[in-house]
Amino acid sequence: MNFDFSDDQRRLQDEVRKVLEQHSTSVEIRRVLDGELGYSENTWQQLAELGALGLAIPEAHGGTDLGALELCLLAEESGRALTAVPMLSTVYLAAEAIKLAGTEAQRQRWLPSIAAGEVVFTSQVETPSESPSALSNPLTLDGTALSGEADALPDALSASHALLRVQDSLVVVDLAHDGVTRQSRDCVDPTRPLGKLSFSAVPAELLGNGGDQSDIARRLVNGAAVLLAFEQIGGADAALYAARDYVLERKTFGRVVGGYQAVKHVLAELFSAIEIARAHAWYGAWALSSDAAELNRAAAAARVAASEAYNRVAEESLHLHGGIGFTWEMDCHLHLRRARWLAQILGTRQLWRDRLAATLIEEAA
Repeated sequence: MNFDFSDDQRRLQDEVRKVLEQHSTSVEIRRVLDGELGYSENTWQQLAELGALGLAIPEAHGGTDLGALELCLLAEESGRALTAVPMLSTVYLAAEAIKLAGTEAQRQRWLPSIAAGEVVFTSQVETPSESPSALSNPLTLDGTALSGEADALPDALSASHALLRVQDSLVVVDLAHDGVTRQSRDCVDPTRPLGKLSFSAVPAELLGNGGDQSDIARRLVNGAAVLLAFEQIGGADAALYAARDYVLERKTFGRVVGGYQAVKHVLAELFSAIEIARAHAWYGAWALSSDAAELNRAAAAARVAASEAYNRVAEESLHLHGGIGFTWEMDCHLHLRRARWLAQILGTRQLWRDRLAATLIEEAA
């Protein structure tokens, strides 16, 4: 059995990496960090021209009709390059929701625009109890009029549309309507900004035929968890090898820092943590691509392992850079910010540990 990606998939990954190395540079990322841009529109358009945004979108709807495995490789390279683009809300959540739950007319309307990079979504599909913030004015739907608030939304300030879960239904909202108020939120990683949306009787469109879509919402969250795990692995890889390269150049007392046994041990332990997370992520990729019954468990395991690995690698990479690693000019803090952000955005690590424990108990019963 072959547990690796195919040669064609690896070639696609290489092409994505080349594009991101050229366009998702430290200078470009820092423009978003400093508030000059809401997201890197140039990087977004380059990915669209490559066909990367439509990897899992059918060809009939403007995509390249590949699948979840290719999307996982895109996520890994996105994490490696610290891309400041609305990948989570638009590609991992909105596109998948429209593909799974939308009517044919809705697919024809939005999926080609997503694949072409013409629209940006902000998305929230967790249940109220799972949402990162408890609101005093939750979302309500009166017919097709949406009112209430949704907080801690990725890309809420730049998005043209919103995909939201209201009770057990998924709705799409055009944010250009009157009655929509946007508010910026402070977050640990401004290259992936968060915002709060308030709605006052704003027209909303039910995705599909309405009804109970909680199973689809759960599938969306699990799929996004697997894809974020690949982002975390890509980021952890980049942070690890940046630290390795630095300790092989830096000298102390006439000796290369990387030659010290203690430093070697740290690098080896970080590498092992990444590979453990990678194994879980690959299992999640298989479960996602095959829509396997094990997706709940695989997604939770991948999420937990990748969050732990990226946070640990980002911290140790900064330490291995020494005093210079704490300066603004170095990119170490960019990885630490992203590691913290990714570990919280789709539910905390403890929440995913609880989900993993619950699936294991359920399977053992």
